Amino acid sequence: MVLDKSTVKPHEQLSDFLSEEMGKVNDLIRARMASKHAPRIPEVTAHLVEAGGKRLRPMLTLAAAELCGYQGEYHVHLAATVEFIHTATLLHDDVVDESGQRRGRPTANLLWDNKSSILVGDYLFSRSFQLMVETGSLKVLDILANASATIAEGEVLQLTAAQDLSTNEDIYLQIVRGKTAALFSAATEVGGVIAAAPDAVVNALFTYGDALGVSFQIVDDLLDYWGSDAIGKNIGDDFRERKLTLPVIKAVAKADDTERAFWKRTIEKGDQQDGDLEHALALLNKHNAMEETRQDALAWADAAKQAINTLPEHPVRQMLSDIADYVVARVN
Repeated sequence: MVLDKSTVKPHEQLSDFLSEEMGKVNDLIRARMASKHAPRIPEVTAHLVEAGGKRLRPMLTLAAAELCGYQGEYHVHLAATVEFIHTATLLHDDVVDESGQRRGRPTANLLWDNKSSILVGDYLFSRSFQLMVETGSLKVLDILANASATIAEGEVLQLTAAQDLSTNEDIYLQIVRGKTAALFSAATEVGGVIAAAPDAVVNALFTYGDALGVSFQIVDDLLDYWGSDAIGKNIGDDFRERKLTLPVIKAVAKADDTERAFWKRTIEKGDQQDGDLEHALALLNKHNAMEETRQDALAWADAAKQAINTLPEHPVRQMLSDIADYVVARVN
């Protein structure tokens, strides 16, 4: 797939298909982010929730339930749950990363303060558990509780590994599976579980979400060094923040002593000087690290498509397959 700005994007097609259900999700989100006693909670939450995000994760839950023929109403609760968990992690991430911009707008921690972002994030996590309990499914509660723990674990692992040159691709994958893919896979898995789908179908939905999430994060990391599609952040932000993402991990693995000393100075020690970003980009190109990273993203997108292709034919199945293509089309 090649991006064409004149055509409707796959996630937009899915959003149109699920528009009625997404309307209910948005209504439920607005209702549950309210607070009688602490008006700052809806203020902070609305700043992020209404910022124009794609709502991809809750759409995946609705899509999985639709694909499995679900006729109830709790898929709306689960989609809102997934979005609350995602929003809570974004509020916390921006504090951890000391970010000033999210989705092209100032972050909540910049507009208010770190304390507000952390506490409102905690509130949203609590709200998400209230919503998932209302479904009455212990299996759903188990999946989403495990995903929440895995996300936090992935973020903590990233803290310890992000500036350590010994971090390899296996550790990177573990981090990505935690901080990003865990919520993608939980989003698709619970859609199948709430519909009482067969285990084989639920497992296929989990595999799709996991692979899609990994591909999504690899592409996001690649865009930080490659191209103008890194909306909301400048090229090289990860380098300046000393994050050891997949393109750099690949370049470090092939580095000679001089190159390794460069990475040690800039990433591990944080001693960055004028021209270092340009030199880093040159090293990534020298070792073909960005193209190899792109190929990894393509492989994970293919794995997502293969998983979904085992399911019965359905318009939603094709849309989900197209979304996997779209994720990697950003770096074609």
